[in-house]
Amino acid sequence: MIEARELTKQFVRTQKKGKKEEFFAVNRVSFTAAKGEILGILGPNGAGKTTLLRMLGSLMEPTSGQVVITDKNHTQITEKETLKKYIGYLSENTKLYGRFTVRELLSVFGELYGFSREEIEQRIDQTCDLLNMAEFLDNRIEKLSTGQKQRTSIARCLVHDPDIYIFDEPTLGLDIISSKAIIDFMKQERGRGKSVLYSTHYMEEAEFLCDRIIMIDKGEIIASGTPKELKEATGTGNLRDTFFAYMKGETGDEL
Repeated sequence: MIEARELTKQFVRTQKKGKKEEFFAVNRVSFTAAKGEILGILGPNGAGKTTLLRMLGSLMEPTSGQVVITDKNHTQITEKETLKKYIGYLSENTKLYGRFTVRELLSVFGELYGFSREEIEQRIDQTCDLLNMAEFLDNRIEKLSTGQKQRTSIARCLVHDPDIYIFDEPTLGLDIISSKAIIDFMKQERGRGKSVLYSTHYMEEAEFLCDRIIMIDKGEIIASGTPKELKEATGTGNLRDTFFAYMKGETGDEL
C-alpha cells in the first residue's frame, strides 16, 4: 500500500523585475492507493501532477508531509534502497540508451536490482509477453517507434516486479495499438494485486480504466471518488464533463 499524508512541495519562482515568489506546487495532499487498484490522477497542465508523482516515487523530497509505503505484512518501509524495489516509476521524460537493444537494456536493469543471469532471462521473457515486445526485443532502441520505446520504458520499470507502479502520462501521443498494450498491462497488474497510480489527460481512458480518481488543481485535491461517484455528484454523463464541472466549481470561470 502507498499513502500520501499531507504531502506539500513549495518552490520559489522569479517574477518580472527579479521579484521572487514562493508557491505551492502541491499543497497538503492526502490519499491512499490500495493493492489491486488503479488510481487516476487528473488535472490541467501545471496542476502539480508530476510533482506529486515524483514525491510518491521517492524522486523528490516533500517540503512537508510524508509518503508511507508498507509491505505485505503492513510494515512501513523506510530504507531507500528497499523502497526502489517496491516501486516502478515511469516519467514522461524518461531517457533510454539508444545504442542498446531492448534485451540489453533490461539485462542491465536486472543486474542493478541484483538478479542472477537466470532470473534476468526469466524476467525479460515474462515482461516481453506482458507487453507484446517479441518482435523488437533484439532491436536497437534508437530504431524503435515511439510506441515501442514507450513499452520499453515501461518494461524497464517492471523488470524487478514491483508492487507499486507510478506512471506519468504513459499513453501520451501513442498509436492505438501501443496504447492498448499499455492499458492491458495496467489491468493485468491490477489483477495481480499491484497498485497502479497514473496521470493522464485522456478522460475516456481514465473513465473505463480507473477504480478511483483524484482531481487536482493548483496543487490541491478538488475531487476524489470512483468515476461513477464523481459523475453522480456533478450530474454529468461522462468524465470529461465531470472534470469541467469541478474546474468551474473551483475557479468560477466558464470553460
